[in-house]
Amino acid sequence: MSWMETFRTSWSAVHSHALRSLLTVLGILIGIAAVILTVGLGLGTQKDVSSQISSLGSNLLIVTPGSTTDTTGVRGGFGTSSTLTISDATDLASTVNSPDISGVAAEKSTSLSLVNGDTNWTTTVTGTTPSWLDVRSRTIAYGAFITDEENTASWSVIVLGSETADELFGTQNVVNRTVTISDRTFTVVGVLASAGSSSSDNLDDIAIVPFSTAATRLIGGTASNSVSTIYVQAASAGQLSGAYQETQTLLANLHSISDVADADFTIASQDALVGTATAIYQTLTVLLTGVAALSLLVGGIGVMNIMLVSVSERTREIGLRKALGAPPWAIRRQFLIEAAILGLSGGLLGAVLGIIAALTLPAALGSSIVVSVPAVVLSIGVAVAIGLVFGVYPATRAARLAPIDALRSE
Repeated sequence: MSWMETFRTSWSAVHSHALRSLLTVLGILIGIAAVILTVGLGLGTQKDVSSQISSLGSNLLIVTPGSTTDTTGVRGGFGTSSTLTISDATDLASTVNSPDISGVAAEKSTSLSLVNGDTNWTTTVTGTTPSWLDVRSRTIAYGAFITDEENTASWSVIVLGSETADELFGTQNVVNRTVTISDRTFTVVGVLASAGSSSSDNLDDIAIVPFSTAATRLIGGTASNSVSTIYVQAASAGQLSGAYQETQTLLANLHSISDVADADFTIASQDALVGTATAIYQTLTVLLTGVAALSLLVGGIGVMNIMLVSVSERTREIGLRKALGAPPWAIRRQFLIEAAILGLSGGLLGAVLGIIAALTLPAALGSSIVVSVPAVVLSIGVAVAIGLVFGVYPATRAARLAPIDALRSE
């Protein structure tokens, strides 16, 4: 029997029991769709996390102060101390000290209430320098950003995030309008373009003022020159490691620290954040894919079961074919092809279902699902392999039937 005839006969056998065949491939179908969705959700989540971290800026190092210890011996978390100052940021910005660093922006932040007439809105008020816009990879939608002159002279000017402007004024085109913070009037000179949300902050709900203004008029105190964060931008991705070493060495020297293990500051890189998040989601993806793959095992058992039933039902047919001279390998090949057809059908239908779900579910889940072409192709291949593997025993059993015994079967 030729291959074409074998395929035709196998398809006829599967098609003649359409409902039974459909129920058989259901387990494989669900398993393939689940695997595609699981892998896609894992890849989509990694993409979202990377995008959120990248929204902080490109080639970025994030320097935060160390921890504090109160009079009772209770230690605060990282960032609770006032060990970093605006002078540290100025020294880091020197190309002589740090040739691999292209930009530095220090932040001094606190939560304050902004008032416009009868409307008020509490947001994060951040004092920073003009370099912040480039270092944080932000753009201006209306007006302009704060200038060196405004920072030097401690002008009462403010740049609003797009969401902050909407909450206070109901519109984003609010240049030259005023808001009140702690009984001081600030003139809006610009509105930031929308940047969405990072992993922990709403990047559009923010108010930017000159650093000197925040230090002397809004926050003040004994640590008026302290900063809560210093963002360090490497000149390129390849220079990020060099920028890290320069930042660590310079700050250690400025703070008279001989052992970096005792540093009163911490440095985090975007690569480290992305790497950690990716490792976590890769582990979760593997675990969830393993769970989804269990349904493929169930589907494979279903294929074996239906093939055994098929062998039992067609015993006389097998006996007649063998009596007419069909060799055992021809019988085995026909049943293996029938099992492969069931596996392929389940794989294709599962792939279609998985892709449709991947395209429609993100809107409901609020998370991206990336359709991985290699995962789809591999899943279909696995489905066919499952059909073949679980079809071996029934096919072998059919091939071993003795013609005389098969013909006597009722």
